[in-house]
Amino acid sequence: MTEAAPQDTAEKTAEQAAADVAPLPWADVAPEHFQMLRLAPLPTDRNSGARPLRFVQYGYAERHNKQTSLLRLAIQLPAQKVRKEQNHLDVWVDHDEKRVTFSPDTGLQMEPLNRGLGRFLLNQAVIWAQRKWPHYRVEGAALPNKDALNEDTRLRRDHVLRSHGLEVEYADAQHLKGRFVDAQVGELKAGFNSDKVQRIEILDAAQMLQQAEQNLQEKEVQLRERDERVSKYRREDSGLRFTITCLVAFAVFQAGLLIWIATHR
Repeated sequence: MTEAAPQDTAEKTAEQAAADVAPLPWADVAPEHFQMLRLAPLPTDRNSGARPLRFVQYGYAERHNKQTSLLRLAIQLPAQKVRKEQNHLDVWVDHDEKRVTFSPDTGLQMEPLNRGLGRFLLNQAVIWAQRKWPHYRVEGAALPNKDALNEDTRLRRDHVLRSHGLEVEYADAQHLKGRFVDAQVGELKAGFNSDKVQRIEILDAAQMLQQAEQNLQEKEVQLRERDERVSKYRREDSGLRFTITCLVAFAVFQAGLLIWIATHR
């Protein structure tokens, strides 16, 4: 039995390394299907600030081949740009390894904060993965340290992960080096807070726009009626001012006349 030549071994090692770092497909895929989301108004949060009523666009796209599947999720904000690492989640499925991973590696970063969008995206990812590959394994990953700098942010992040069936563990007492551990896709939990995030279908959105237009027209009618009343009051006020001025002038004239009569008798 002959041993492999060192050169052949080196070439195989290089090929293996190249295969390990091979770029994933579909880098340019953008969301293709869209839906409007309503973010319910919430009390002001001491960390994230005011949380008024907002509407955002949810989009997704998916791709499949023999080795890999991809679900790309994104949240877009009207008239507002976010950083490229924000508001998106990729779910990668490796069919050879029967493995599911999430990206970006920097973690799920949402804008606006604390509005339920992170749980909504994770819910979509869980439903999608469980539909076809419940026997696959979700690969654990390290959690970004920056989330642990604020205790409220860390606790909120851990709660979101655990609510979806992803257990969080820490390698230090300061809770800085955290990670979520491997889990079976079929054991994950779907769900999001529908009181915070509400889906709006096309017909519902059309009805909302129609109702808003009707409300605007009603407000315009009310404003015109108010302006007419204000104009009427102004005309009446001007008439009263003129009448008062005439009465004062007449009273002054009478007073002067009485004084003159009294002094010339």
